[in-house]
Amino acid sequence: MVHVLAFITAHPGKRTELLELFQAVVPTVREEAGCIEYGVAVDVPDADPAFGADTYVVVEKWTSLETLKAHSVAPHMKSFGAAAGGLIAKRAVHVLQPA
Repeated sequence: MVHVLAFITAHPGKRTELLELFQAVVPTVREEAGCIEYGVAVDVPDADPAFGADTYVVVEKWTSLETLKAHSVAPHMKSFGAAAGGLIAKRAVHVLQPA
């Protein structure tokens, strides 16, 4: 199993628009072969430290690195990338394994 934490920062004031695009693709991703978990999280209000109002975190679990790689080139993810690319200021993706 592989775990993925993706930290996505939108351009200022664009997180809501970016999250709408993301949420639209979630059901399709969850149907992909090898997808165990795929969701998004944002800061708890008034929690410290916080990622900030423009950032969200994608939390993923996949059965294998191969299924994760297939996900990254799936047509719906390419479409999402094309639609969302201009809204993203920066991103950091960490692919992890259980210790």
